[in-house]
Parts: sequence; C-alpha cells; structure tokens
Amino acid sequence: MQISMSSSPAQTLVSNFKSPLELKQAHAHLIKTNSPLSLIPPSRIASVCAVSLADISYAHRLLTHFSQPQIVVWNSCLKTFAESDSPFDAILLFRRLRELDVVPDSFTCAFVLKACTALLDDKNGKIIHGVIEKLGLHWNLVLQNMVLNFYGLCGEMSTARLVFDKMPQRDVVSWNVMITHLVKNGDFEGAYVLFSCMPERNVRSWTMMISACVHSGKPREGVELFMEMEKIGVQANEVTVVAVLSACADLGALELGKRVHEYSKRSGIRSNVRVSNTLIDMYVKCGCLEEARRVFEEMEERTVVSWSTMIQGLAIHGQAQEVLRVFSMMIEMGMMPNGVTFIGLLHACSHIGLVDEGRRFFSGMTRDYGIIPEIEHYGCMVDLYSRAGLLQEAHEFIMNMPIKPNGVIWGALLGGCKTHKNIELAEEATRHLARLDPLNDGYYVVLSNIYAEAERWIDAVRVRKLMKNRGVKKTIGCSSIMVDGVIHEFVAGDDSHSQAFEIFDMWEKLVNYMKLRGYKPDTSVVLLDVEEKEKEKFLYRHSEKLALCFGLINTPPGSVIRIMKNLRVCEDCHVAFKLISSIVNREIVVRDRNRFHCFKDGACSCQDYW
Repeated sequence: MQISMSSSPAQTLVSNFKSPLELKQAHAHLIKTNSPLSLIPPSRIASVCAVSLADISYAHRLLTHFSQPQIVVWNSCLKTFAESDSPFDAILLFRRLRELDVVPDSFTCAFVLKACTALLDDKNGKIIHGVIEKLGLHWNLVLQNMVLNFYGLCGEMSTARLVFDKMPQRDVVSWNVMITHLVKNGDFEGAYVLFSCMPERNVRSWTMMISACVHSGKPREGVELFMEMEKIGVQANEVTVVAVLSACADLGALELGKRVHEYSKRSGIRSNVRVSNTLIDMYVKCGCLEEARRVFEEMEERTVVSWSTMIQGLAIHGQAQEVLRVFSMMIEMGMMPNGVTFIGLLHACSHIGLVDEGRRFFSGMTRDYGIIPEIEHYGCMVDLYSRAGLLQEAHEFIMNMPIKPNGVIWGALLGGCKTHKNIELAEEATRHLARLDPLNDGYYVVLSNIYAEAERWIDAVRVRKLMKNRGVKKTIGCSSIMVDGVIHEFVAGDDSHSQAFEIFDMWEKLVNYMKLRGYKPDTSVVLLDVEEKEKEKFLYRHSEKLALCFGLINTPPGSVIRIMKNLRVCEDCHVAFKLISSIVNREIVVRDRNRFHCFKDGACSCQDYW
C-alpha cells in the first residue's frame, strides 16, 4: 500500500533538500513510504551532489533509475559551474563523470571547454578537444569554433591554424575568430590575407579588419576597407564608426570623417559617448578645433576621456588659456581628472611658458588628486623648463627623477639646447640618447644642426659620419594633403609628381610676392656646407611647401588647406606659411610631429615656433 505524500514536511524534504544528507533522508523516506523515486527532481539531485565529489557516485546511482538521459541532468550543473566564479569546478565534475563512465554529449564538451577557456587551461582544454574528436563531434561547427577560439586565446596559433585548416566546414564566425587571434598575435599580414579569402563577411569582419589596420599603423588601408564596405552595402555599427574615425584622425581625412559623423547622427550612434570622444579626437587631429568643440558642447554625458581629449586638443592647437579655462570648468562640474588630463595641462603650460603654473599642476597631481606622475608627465616638465631656457633646472630635474629617464626626457632637453644654443648640455643629452635610443635619427640631426649653427662644421660632419657608421638613416620629410578624397604625398626634393612643373611655378610666384613683403629665405636651416643658392634650392623643395602649392592649384579659392607632415615644420616654412596665408587669403592648417599650426591672416595660432 502506497502512503500519501500530502504531509507538508515530507513533501518539502523531497522537493527542496539542500544537501546530500537531506537528499539521503528524502530517499530513505520514499523507500519507507513505498513512494516512487521519480518524486525527487533529478536536476536537484545533480546540483546538490555536484559540489561534493564524494557524493557524485551516489547521485549517479540514483539518476540511473530515471528515464531522462543522465548527461542531460549533469550538463545543467556543468553550465552553472562554467559560468560561475569557479569554472574549475566544471572540470572537476567532468573528470568524475568520466570515471563513472557517463558518456558526454556536445553540450557537455561545450560547457567544459568554456571553463577551460575562461581559465586558459591548455592542458584540460586539449583533453576536451580529444574527447570531441573521439566522439566524432568534429562536425559540430559551434564546438569547432570554440576549440579554435580556445587555442587562439591560449596563444597556440599554430594549433589554431591547424584546427582551422582541417575544419570540414566553416562559417563567418570561424573566419572572424581566426582573423581576430592573428591580429592579436601581431600577424597583420596573415590576418589580411585570410580576410581577403573570406567567402562571406559580416559587419564584425569588416570592423575587425579596419580596426586592425589602424592599430598596425595602416590607416589608409583601413579607410579603403571602409569605402569598400560601404560600396557593397554593409551597414556600420558603433564599433565600425569608432575604428574608421580613428583611421581618419591618423590620416587627417577630414571629409570622410565628416561623412561618418553625419552617418552616426542619422543612425543614432552619435549619442554613444565613445563615438563622441572619437569624433572630438578626429576633429582635433584634422585641425578642426571648432568642430571638436561643438561635438564636446553637444554631449549630454561627458566622461573624463571627453574632458581630457578636449584639453589635449586645445593644447596641441596652442590654445593654452582655453586649456586652463576648460580644466577649471571640469573641476567645477565635479569631474576628477586623470593622468592624461595633466599631460594636456602641462603641454599647454610648456607652449606659452607658464612655468609656475606648470610646477603647481605637477605637484598638485599627487597632492590634490592622488595621481602618481608617470614618465610622460616628467617629460612635459623637462620640456617646460627647456622651452623657457631653464636648462640647468631641467637637467637637475632629470637627475632627481624617481624613475629612470628615457629617450623622450633627454630629447626634450636636447631640443631646448638647440633653441638656447647650449652645446655642452646638448652633448651630454646626446650621450644618453645614443645609449637609450641609438637608431633614432632625430637626435643625431639635432646635435649636428647645433654644431652647424655654431659653424663647427667638423663636429657637424663627425656626427653625420657617426650616423652612417651606426647604420642610422635620416628620416626623409614627407607631407600629405587630401584633395577630392585622394591623399597626395610629397617628399623633400620631390620632382616626380605629375604636376611638378605647375607646383614649382606656383612656388616661384609665391616667393616673389613674399619678397615684396620682406621675406628672406632662412638658409640656416639647410645645414650643408654649400653655396647660398644651393641652400635656397634645398629650402624651396621642403615637402610641406610642395604640398601647399599643390593644394593652392587644386582646391577652390577660399577653402582651407590641410597638410600633414611627419617631421617638425622648419623655421623658414613657418615664416613662409604665415606670409602666404595673407597673400592668398587662405587658412592653412599644418599638423607636424609636435603640434598644429593654424596660419591665417599672416599669423600662426602657436605663440612660439618650437
């Protein structure tokens, strides 16, 4: 005779036991009352016993009496463990189940592999891979993609590639996973080749490759990919927008950046804080400070990145007083600055000679905000002292730094030595630089230039010979300008351009106009022991001058000309561009290695040249 289970305590015990002991009590109760074992929820049997390896065999014996396949019940526990803070519990449970000859299925393998991936446990992951192969589950595409991702995350790229090549079938996820890990492991070329072979691509494929181009220093290729993506009708998402805006920022591709900005507005992506921050950065680096400001002011929510990006943008555009105003506003609104914020502040102080303010900001970083200065902040301080002519103070500051000075630190001092003609400290800085950054041509060139300006030609030649003996090659000046969506590049002395004749003719006309306004070629920047006429010829073929003439020929009157240069603009080009902006009544924006120069109405936005 079956006894009723209507009594509340017994029913509660059978359905809501919380430990193996209570389970055994419930089991005993069922036996004593001649009730069916099926009254106990099988999933609860597994979950209660799974946490104790000693009780798993007991649960296994109970579960054999249920019609439901046992592995289905255990899979629920494996999933819970794999997604918990202790994913190794899933691996331990799997081992015990294998000892009890419980046959796994595809879900079992997926959950345990997920645990191995979370732990980067290559040993157990390989065991699961072996189980997958042994069970003939290699046809399962989801599992194969998980295996591929596992090996990629563990850095075993040769194994990952072997898995990828042997996959009986692949989908877009397979290709994306393989390309992602190639990019993360620095194999951009391999990733690009694989991307080119993809039978189909989704927005993630395109975005991943565009982003890879940007991070690999190939922004032009990133822009080209985006244009190809647009052509075939793939809609960009917010991650794509951020990637392509970063490429536009690196290239100075303003028109495309504006178009992407418009797209982000239409699609609703514009409200995304990360997109807005990238837009500010793009406009800053394309020389459109007012547009950057407009994006910043229209933001409903601003993060510390928003404020810091705006502050840095103002700083590299020479708007030091505006930097201080925006920082004050930031503090008033309760936004805590970070290390990047102070780099912008110190940079601004450096460029207008606010030595005392720079000192206060530097000391206040730690005192007021708990920010420990990093090497970049020390570099800004050395730059601040060096620009102000406080070379001995800059040197003492370096010698007392709590962290080891790097090449940037000594390079900042060297730059100050050139401006203020201190040969002795320049030689000391160069000795350190030769050890810290032996293949950086810029430092040798600066020392050579310092000697040449002092007419110490033997020393200048000695430095140039030293460069040659050490295999250091001088970086050739290169400038680019975008016209009608096409980037045109010019190198110093270039006469191979299809419009070379028109460019040189335009320059001759400009020189004549400039000389009427008192222009004299500053041949001191041509540090070669040659005749004056030869020096002028070298001077007139600087890459930014060629790019400017090309822009004047090929852009509408009154439009802004934007030029990017890989090196610093020289003193002669700086003077010439100020005059030309007034002669042609055009705004000329030049982004060089250090900062932006906005030439307009005969003046430059930067208060100092260096």
